[in-house]
Amino acid sequence: MQTLYLITTGGTIEKVYLERTGSVANLGRKIDKYLAKLRLPGLTVKTANIMNKDSLEMNAADRESVLRMVEQKLKHPAPVVITHGTDTLVETGLLLKKRLKHLKFPVVLTGAMTPLGFEKSDGLQNLTESLLAARLLPPGVYLVIHSQVFPIDRVRKDRKHSRFVRAAVRNNGARKKAVVTPRP
Repeated sequence: MQTLYLITTGGTIEKVYLERTGSVANLGRKIDKYLAKLRLPGLTVKTANIMNKDSLEMNAADRESVLRMVEQKLKHPAPVVITHGTDTLVETGLLLKKRLKHLKFPVVLTGAMTPLGFEKSDGLQNLTESLLAARLLPPGVYLVIHSQVFPIDRVRKDRKHSRFVRAAVRNNGARKKAVVTPRP
């Protein structure tokens, strides 16, 4: 039986609709409800919730909390999946890549453009794909979303098209404007 850690931080993937205000908000954790619907033979998923925030509300201290939780989980090495809001997911991922040296397993971040349970939500797909990718990818920090895998230092959010795209990296490692190359 393989173990995998799932760390939740909130974001759109876990938002709920507030009928009274006609808005969505992070009020509680609902990932476990969706995990229970999946058939995951041979896999034990151990979940930990750090916070339940929209990623635009996350600050440096919150990102440090994510880092500390990943470091704690990696004391008993196994793949890690982190659910996170898509607006600042890359920022958190870059911190993890910079500070987590000598990874023995992959760390996969994922999120959703539409909350779990909403019509046409991408949340369950992204969660499921991330659980599989974390078991197959080599050590490193990645974004897995919409049937794609991106090294965290080579991706950016394309807000206009509500998706993530590959971003070029300069020789010194600094990110520069994305170059979108269609795949055949």
